[in-house]
Amino acid sequence: MKLAYFAWVRERIGLAEEEVALPAGVGTVGDLIAWLKGRGENYAHAFESPETIRVAIDQEHVDHSEPLAGAKEVALFPPMTGG
Repeated sequence: MKLAYFAWVRERIGLAEEEVALPAGVGTVGDLIAWLKGRGENYAHAFESPETIRVAIDQEHVDHSEPLAGAKEVALFPPMTGG
């Protein structure tokens, strides 16, 4: 699965995107964020407030309860402002 990171999430992790194989037990967006937090200090910093992270699966905004099954790309980014 391709993960794409934007804005300060990208800056804190140090990557714009990466390909990952999800471990068993990671079935929802919330599970993914929790798993990412455990991947190292930079990820822990990026996801220290998971409730603020916005997510899109295959370019559609979703809630953290959304299943990941069949997803090709997951984008993670901070809240957006503007018009």
